[in-house]
Amino acid sequence: MPIKINKAISVIVLAAGKGKRMLNPDVPKVLVRLSGKELLAHVAGQAHNLRPVSITFVIGYMKEKVKDFAQSLSLQNTRFAYQDEQLGTGHAVNMCRDILKDFDGITLILLGDVPLLRSNTLSILINKHNELSLDLSVLSAITTNPDGYGRIIRDENGKFIKIVEQKDASEKELESTEINSGVFLVDNQKLFSALEKVSNDNAQGEYYLTDIVEIFLRQGMSVSAHSGAGIEELQGINSPQELARAEKYYNELILPHK
Repeated sequence: MPIKINKAISVIVLAAGKGKRMLNPDVPKVLVRLSGKELLAHVAGQAHNLRPVSITFVIGYMKEKVKDFAQSLSLQNTRFAYQDEQLGTGHAVNMCRDILKDFDGITLILLGDVPLLRSNTLSILINKHNELSLDLSVLSAITTNPDGYGRIIRDENGKFIKIVEQKDASEKELESTEINSGVFLVDNQKLFSALEKVSNDNAQGEYYLTDIVEIFLRQGMSVSAHSGAGIEELQGINSPQELARAEKYYNELILPHK
């Protein structure tokens, strides 16, 4: 689906993680291969297909190796931000502040270890965001097994009100079967303004990007959680078992249509 351009798009790719559970400390998680192609190459391809004005990779663990690989992809207007301490997704995005401080448009945030997202899914998210003149959109999915994911929380009228990480969720909140993908689309200037208000007062002591939802709502801005992805598309790669499952899905259902 073509994108109906309202505003310029920049992309941030979070790629700083170590990936301890991959059991291969010599290879950063985002450079693990899925079907012969590095996870980061899959994600960079998703971003490139959207024709953004820039792609900023947030790197940390083995940053020079990740940077060299990203540069080898020869993408237009590639930039790098550095997260030397792993202090959460909000902190990672905030490392891009100086790079994007003058950008007036919308920023798409992708995860470097989620390789199966379809460009069409992202195009639909962007078009919906533009058509409704939203300040913030979150890509979500419905699943029968939400274990391990942050939950999308809605009020009794179905209005999206917050995202809760599983470790911080109440028993009632854990009943939600709508999960957060980690993919955000947000007005760039408002994004960095909101990040100034994010704290690390939570079970993991981290700065959660997800906290900007409540900050936006308190300030009267428009937010939406768009259940527009299949759960398979949102599979993050955190272990050899998840890599094998994702590779099977990719080879059987995605690769034949490329």
